[in-house]
Amino acid sequence: MQEALVHLVHRDAKLAQVLAAVTLPDPEPTGDLYYDLLDSIVSQQLSTKAAAVIFQRFLTLFPGEYPHPQQLLALDIETLRSVGLSRSKAHYMQNVAEFWLKEKLENKNWDEYDDDALVDYLSQIKGVGRWTVEMILIFTLQRPDVFPVDDLGVQQGMMLVYGLEKDRNLRKRMIEIAENWRPYRTTASRAMWRWKNQQKNSN
Repeated sequence: MQEALVHLVHRDAKLAQVLAAVTLPDPEPTGDLYYDLLDSIVSQQLSTKAAAVIFQRFLTLFPGEYPHPQQLLALDIETLRSVGLSRSKAHYMQNVAEFWLKEKLENKNWDEYDDDALVDYLSQIKGVGRWTVEMILIFTLQRPDVFPVDDLGVQQGMMLVYGLEKDRNLRKRMIEIAENWRPYRTTASRAMWRWKNQQKNSN
C-alpha cells in the first residue's frame, strides 16, 4: 500500500490532505467470492450496521453458519424473509447460488478475469450489478484500480473534499478527478469512505 500512498500524494494535493488525516487498515479478505457476493447483496442500499445484523441472522439459518449453494436453494423465500431480507434480495441470493452451481465456480481462478470482464460475467446474475461486483473486486480480490463511482459513500466523500455539487455533472467530475489516481483508485476510494465517516462522526 505504501507505493499507492506515495503515488496518490504526489498526484492530488487535496487527496494528500485526506490521506494524512485517515488511517487505512489493511483489508482482511475472506477469499470466498461466493460468500462475499451474498454479503454484498444484503448490503445493497443499507447502512453497514443494518446489513451486518441481517447477514448474521441469515447465516444462522445454516449448519455451521455457512450458506452452501444447495442449502440456500433448499430454503423457501419466506424463511429467508424471516431474517430481515426483502423478497427481492432473497431471490437475488438464490440466483447467486443457482449460478454458482450451474457454472461450477467452486474452484474458479478469478485471476483469469480483468476487472471489466468480471463485472460483465457476474452481472449476468439477476440482482448483481456493477456496484456489487466492484465491492467484490475491492474487498475480496483486492484489485488495486477500482473506482466505484456510483457508491454513495465515495460520492459523499468526494463532494466534501472537492466541493462538488450533487447534480447531473457529479459523476463526470468524479471520473475526471479519479483519473489522477490511476493505477491506485481503490486506495483513494477507501480514503473517501474513511474521510466521509470521520466527518460524520465528528459532527
